[in-house]
Amino acid sequence: MRKDHHVTARSGQRPGAEWFTSPDQVNQRRYEALRAYLVDGLTYAEAAARFGYSRWALINLVREYRAGKLELFAVPKKPGPPPGAAPARERVRGRVIELRRQRYSTYEISGRLAAAGTPLNRTSVAEILAEEGFGRLLRHPEPKASISPATAGRDTNLPAAKIIDFAAWPGRLETTRAGLLLAVPDLVSLDLPALAAAAGYPGTRVIPAVNWLLSLLALKLTRTRRVSHVDDLLSDPAASLFAGMAVLPKKSALTQYSYRLSHDHQQKFLAALDRQMISNGLATPGEAVFDLDFHAVMHWGHDPVLEKHYVPSRSQRARSVLTFFAQDTGTHNLIYANADVSKAGQAREAIAFCDHWKAVSGADPTMLIMDQKVTTQEVLGELDARGVKFATLRMRSASLMRHINSLAPGDFKTITLDRPGPHNRPRIHEDPAVTLTSYPGTVRQLIVTGLGRDAPTVIITNDDQIKTRALLQQHARRMTIEQRLAEIIRAFYADALSSTVNLNVDLDVMLAVLAQALTAALRARLPGYATAAPDTIQRRFLETPGQITTSPDAVTVRLERRAFSPVLRKANLPPATPVPWWGGRPIHYEFA
Repeated sequence: MRKDHHVTARSGQRPGAEWFTSPDQVNQRRYEALRAYLVDGLTYAEAAARFGYSRWALINLVREYRAGKLELFAVPKKPGPPPGAAPARERVRGRVIELRRQRYSTYEISGRLAAAGTPLNRTSVAEILAEEGFGRLLRHPEPKASISPATAGRDTNLPAAKIIDFAAWPGRLETTRAGLLLAVPDLVSLDLPALAAAAGYPGTRVIPAVNWLLSLLALKLTRTRRVSHVDDLLSDPAASLFAGMAVLPKKSALTQYSYRLSHDHQQKFLAALDRQMISNGLATPGEAVFDLDFHAVMHWGHDPVLEKHYVPSRSQRARSVLTFFAQDTGTHNLIYANADVSKAGQAREAIAFCDHWKAVSGADPTMLIMDQKVTTQEVLGELDARGVKFATLRMRSASLMRHINSLAPGDFKTITLDRPGPHNRPRIHEDPAVTLTSYPGTVRQLIVTGLGRDAPTVIITNDDQIKTRALLQQHARRMTIEQRLAEIIRAFYADALSSTVNLNVDLDVMLAVLAQALTAALRARLPGYATAAPDTIQRRFLETPGQITTSPDAVTVRLERRAFSPVLRKANLPPATPVPWWGGRPIHYEFA
């Protein structure tokens, strides 16, 4: 090896891979590294460190050089096969185009090629179709001629969203989500068009407001994680028919529509929805006892302009959107949600909900049951002044713990709760009048042990009339709101936050409340499913495949046989429900 080929290092810098970018420089780097080891006598580690190699990479270079396998001054080849070395793809290109013109997907084309003895994976099939000008295959009722002169065949460009024209639909369509249309009668019962009108949701020249809402709601009911995944529903006619559309709007249209909405739209919609839920038995105005809770929806993107809130799933404070929910304790249905919550105003969400419920029912709530972090003692004083009863937990301060530890066993009494499990006989010490730091007046305080927790539970309330057992059972029922929040997170992807704008999340949680009300209404029709979770209703019934038959005067949904078909046969489904966004055409159900 000649010394005149040696390249010295730059002053003050260690030679490395960043110096060698062109093919000649790569080979020069190899030469210098080999020379340092073979001629200069450096060790493997020293030579490797000088020229940016790992020790074993240099050992392999020396081994190849000594074996005569290393061509130092040959131009390095580009990784991968050389250009034009894909004979298998070229042999079947014509067949791929022929099969696509017959409306076969990439999966089906790959399978047919394998069966014919000319296998080609679906990635290569997709690359051929892209090179030939084909777009995504849509299972649309009416194939049209391609707009590409090179690929005369069916059109695979996304069709424009528009209101359904029943005269243009074929008589019968296969669908994997025929069960989604089981939610239509309850949507009609809730009078969705009137709800949209009361909320003042805007429409467009092509698509009315109710169809926009139905398109977004279809994503929730079909367990579609994000609006950007709406393309997964474009090939299924059930989702389009559910929304009264020939095809659902694309993701950019749905996203832009959500940007037109405000917090007032969602609050007016929930007010109108609550009135309908009361009339349909999905909420109980007479009892008017509600559970309140917060839920932080964590943001997973970069540089979010959001406040930090405690996220229980992460056990830490993180950038997130704080959402507020209210649940009717009588039916366990969510009736209120708000994502336009700031840290400065979160303590007054209980007052905001009281105002909401008074506007809906004409009276304040009878009682609010909440966690200790929902509000402050000053706001509890406002609730007491309004005549609203409350029950909440009290934080265990050092002085309170000293008081608890000073109690003797005889200061407690045992009561029996009407619930299963080992913790149905708690021991309670009651203080009828306790003074708080910032609360005007006194509260009733219960110190409870035997609930399965290491530390005693301390409950405070301004209700002097309710019996101790009833108060404890009411507070135990508050835990169901945490269960309900977990259910909607799991079923409707309430934690799938991709926006840094609270108002966009506000629309999302409103849709989750509506979707939860619909699944609750549907499970009430199903024998034996009165307490089933929303995702159970989705999996077993809303995702049932079948056929849709349309005619000028009716729509018939035929549901395929599944393990849970006997439940649907016994369900209290209406025989014919006129659907306003279908021009008054009724929907009928049949079972295979």
